[in-house]
Amino acid sequence: MQFVVIAYDGEGMLDRRMEVRPRHLEGMARLGSHVVCAGGLLDEAGKMKGSVLVMDFQSREELDDYLANEPYVTEHVWEKIEVERMNVVLVKGEKYQ
Repeated sequence: MQFVVIAYDGEGMLDRRMEVRPRHLEGMARLGSHVVCAGGLLDEAGKMKGSVLVMDFQSREELDDYLANEPYVTEHVWEKIEVERMNVVLVKGEKYQ
């Protein structure tokens, strides 16, 4: 079951985001194949203002467990999080699973 997570940083959170980022990236690396793709949302100046994650979990509950422990959540970087189910078909031109 795949999900797209769109998370927007709170106002003025760029410095805090950069401080927390190493822990966020370590956690993403530990998730392994649960991460289909991920990256930062950029503003007009090219500075990060949020994140987009495409995640693969067995259930929404598993995704929610991940989000509950995500450093950008626990450290209050992300202010607004949207989650939608997604059907990943292709990744880099290759059929997904």
